[in-house]
Amino acid sequence: MSEGQRLQRIGRTSKDPVKLRRAIVVLMSAQGQSVPDIAHLLDRSPEYVRGVIHDFNDIGFKALDPKRSGGRPKTISEAVRRQIRQIRQIRLIARCCPRDLGLPSSTWSWR
Repeated sequence: MSEGQRLQRIGRTSKDPVKLRRAIVVLMSAQGQSVPDIAHLLDRSPEYVRGVIHDFNDIGFKALDPKRSGGRPKTISEAVRRQIRQIRQIRLIARCCPRDLGLPSSTWSWR
């Protein structure tokens, strides 16, 4: 009973869509909904639904938390990042008036 109340609270208050969806899967399963029905209603695969249910049965509420990893490794080197920052600074300078930077002209020339 307390697990059901906790799941309902998560369903009402969770701002994380992954946690919310997993809580809904577990609640629907506890209410007797079949895996294919849950999968159809939530537009997920039956394997996903079964996985969430099994994980919840094995480890409890920790199964509702998103399993995010570090992501793809960086492919841009630090040297390229420095060049990008310099280009951004140049663009910021080019958007302002030369007089604001203490220069004598009021417009930029190509040189």
